Amino acid sequence: HPSAIVFHILFKALSIFIYMFGSWITSNFIFNFVVCIVLLAFDFWTVKNVTGRLLVGLRWWSYVREDGSNDWVFESLEDMAETSATDSRIFWSALYATPLIWGLFLLVGILRFDFEYVPVVIAALSMNIANVYGYMKCSSSADKRMQLLVEQGFRSTTFATMNKNSL
Repeated sequence: HPSAIVFHILFKALSIFIYMFGSWITSNFIFNFVVCIVLLAFDFWTVKNVTGRLLVGLRWWSYVREDGSNDWVFESLEDMAETSATDSRIFWSALYATPLIWGLFLLVGILRFDFEYVPVVIAALSMNIANVYGYMKCSSSADKRMQLLVEQGFRSTTFATMNKNSL
């Protein structure tokens, strides 16, 4: 899925680029701030709803119940062999690298006493960590489900063999 890979990386790269070099393009802080937040929102939505499903066969979401509690829902393909190893490597690499980069930006901003963009960095970290958490849970859920399917297949095969031999 080359187009999915492009958008998976594009919004991440653009938000980082605007964060780092936006002041060279325009001196309007509010414009740079808003563009960063919009790009981060595009990235969050794209990763959560499109590229995760296309590149690794996983999808997650949460909803709020009437009592205020959250329910997380995790989906995965029945057959994970349908996903490309290259797509998967690119997806997971970008997913894990992005919060590390934003964490580095936060550390540098704090050490330089430059707190102007800290809200952008915190928003970036929040959205990226939510995606990492969601996809880690999806992946472990898919692994557990696959393990259960293999065990059930093994049990049914063993049971069928035992029944066949006992006749």
